[in-house]
Amino acid sequence: MYSQFTYLHSKCFLQTVAATALAAILLAGCSGNPPEGSAQSSASPQATAQQNHTVAPAATKQTTATSVTAVDEQPSTVFYEIFVRSFFDSDGDGIGDLKGVTEKLDYLNDGDPATTDDLGIGGIWLMPINPSPSYHGYDVTDYRSINPDYGTLEDLQELIQAAHQRGIKVIMDLVVNHTSKEHPWFVDSASNKEGKYRDWYIWAEDQKRPASGTSAAGSGNPWHSLLGSHYMGTFWEGMPDLNFDNPAVRREMLDIGQFWLKKGVDGFRLDAAKHIYEDLSTDKSAATTAKNVTWWQEFRKAMNAVNPQAYIVGEVWENSAVSVGAYLNQAFDSGFNFGLAETLLHSAEAEKDSGAAYTLERTYKLYSQISKDAFTDAIFLTNHDQNRVMSQLQDNLDHAKMAAAMLLTLPGNPFIYYGEEIGMLGVKPDEGIREPMRWVSEEDGKGQTTWEDSSNNTWTAENNVKSQNKDNHSLLERYRELISLRNAVPALRDGGIRDYSSGNTGVMAYERVSAQEQVLVMHNLTGKKQQVLLHPNVNGDSYHKVINYISDVAVLQGDSLTLPPYSSAILN
Repeated sequence: MYSQFTYLHSKCFLQTVAATALAAILLAGCSGNPPEGSAQSSASPQATAQQNHTVAPAATKQTTATSVTAVDEQPSTVFYEIFVRSFFDSDGDGIGDLKGVTEKLDYLNDGDPATTDDLGIGGIWLMPINPSPSYHGYDVTDYRSINPDYGTLEDLQELIQAAHQRGIKVIMDLVVNHTSKEHPWFVDSASNKEGKYRDWYIWAEDQKRPASGTSAAGSGNPWHSLLGSHYMGTFWEGMPDLNFDNPAVRREMLDIGQFWLKKGVDGFRLDAAKHIYEDLSTDKSAATTAKNVTWWQEFRKAMNAVNPQAYIVGEVWENSAVSVGAYLNQAFDSGFNFGLAETLLHSAEAEKDSGAAYTLERTYKLYSQISKDAFTDAIFLTNHDQNRVMSQLQDNLDHAKMAAAMLLTLPGNPFIYYGEEIGMLGVKPDEGIREPMRWVSEEDGKGQTTWEDSSNNTWTAENNVKSQNKDNHSLLERYRELISLRNAVPALRDGGIRDYSSGNTGVMAYERVSAQEQVLVMHNLTGKKQQVLLHPNVNGDSYHKVINYISDVAVLQGDSLTLPPYSSAILN
């Protein structure tokens, strides 16, 4: 059990976070809005060099020496989320596997900076790869083994070795909030009230709690009846929650995390991170968050004992910066930015600047205070729990390209959900957003997984790698171009962010600032040519040259910048 001192210390910390956030909002002020201008100028060639860039330790962060307002750097790389079952089938059984992921690493990053036919990513996130009775794997039956559908532990280690040779980090989903109902621990817990594992789970009768209430995850009553008792299953009856008030449970999960780090995994994506103690809707409070944070700090410390550079990103599904920020205090390196994801897709669809940079600049000041400058944001457009980008954008290619441009020019580690780069469609139920990756235009093509029918992605469409490889204007090529640009420009890859008002509602603008350089990013989100009158930034610095452009030539004449429809420009 946690000591009273530790618990109260965490609770006080959260109260301080909330106060800091409030103060930041009160002191932030409003971003300026200079008048719209006109524009034109000289174009520069687009960046083509790809550079492998692995996740740098947070401790290497610096602030710009010349900044009036210090901007914390966020050394970063681009991650790619893989649902192994759907990705690539190496043995012809219709199910994706770890050998299949290894076989397609060159598609993600071939390790050669001179080539341009790979994505150039620097990390992959493997969705659950442990044994499970479910197709998705989020109900684990053995935490130290590999799902036999996917291969063996040796296959994983071969994948890790091959990835590292290409400069790719490998993190894996770690699901510790709950197990499968079929896990031997739970089977024993349910059948033996006097057994070792009884208190590893949460039984209403044992804890003298009413078997009623509403799940904090929105799944109705989380109590489920079995053999005369009721157990807690916040998400579903097949996923009984572990009892983290039991020290033996915590010790086991620490050992499991260390086990995988010793096998070569570079870190973890932590599923349902805020639900360790937040089971019921009535549990939502600063006190519950404090208990969650204390546990994850314990986890972080144990992982540091094996690999201090292990990258840990948590799923804290909240739009509140205060709620996510609490976990950045010696626990997670990153928390997924769900609020930003919504904002970017809205901006792309509405063709309108949403003020994302203004919000991020202030959010990151808060995160820097909490983490002592040791955080890196985890940004994304959608993931395996949300309708796919192209479906949300009504299959609009221009909007999808602009969403990608915003994502890949912002600070933090961008996460790309497999198939996002080729515009795969997908709407819930969940199987519909986890359909087989589309490599070829034929259903029986080599490596094509067939475990699930592709109801959202027809074989006559062009949303496959083979077709888009031949098209210089494809979404896939745009992703490659953007990642290459990000890898080639240090301020885009590692810099912090400062808001910059474009004076044009159809143009999103922000500065990216590193210790070595600062650049201005401009996105014309609309289908019409836009003009922007440039102005000095907060430090009095001006921008005079277009150094990169995406889609079409941006022209600068004096202080007047002309942006073609659905285009981006980088200036210094």
